[in-house]
Amino acid sequence: MSRLRPLSLVALLTLAFAPLALAAAGTPQLQAFFQPELTQASYQQKAYAQVAGKWKQPARKGLPAVGRRTVVQAVIGRDGKLVTAVVSQESGSKVWDDAALAAVKKAAPFAPLPKDYALATLDAHFHVAWVAAP
Repeated sequence: MSRLRPLSLVALLTLAFAPLALAAAGTPQLQAFFQPELTQASYQQKAYAQVAGKWKQPARKGLPAVGRRTVVQAVIGRDGKLVTAVVSQESGSKVWDDAALAAVKKAAPFAPLPKDYALATLDAHFHVAWVAAP
């Protein structure tokens, strides 16, 4: 897999996923990383927003330890369909990992890949972390 480039600005912001965000002195954070060949920030932002919109935070019992993250590797086809999505890094909480994978799967289909994007598929990584509350 080629290098991935972080989604500008949007991915670095902490996303308040649900009312339980203050539980256990933590807050959820979503980051998205895409292949560097995808230069359209608008496509990246839309894919990020779709996943964020499908996130359902588990109950307090399903939260990982502060600082832990789940990484979901996704492959998006030219038509925007999700080719594959797998958990490539576990957080230590199966419930959290399952919720992260479900958010990516439920966000599909994505928009078709931009016409100027030359590759047949797009690799995207979605990191869902439980971070210390500010």
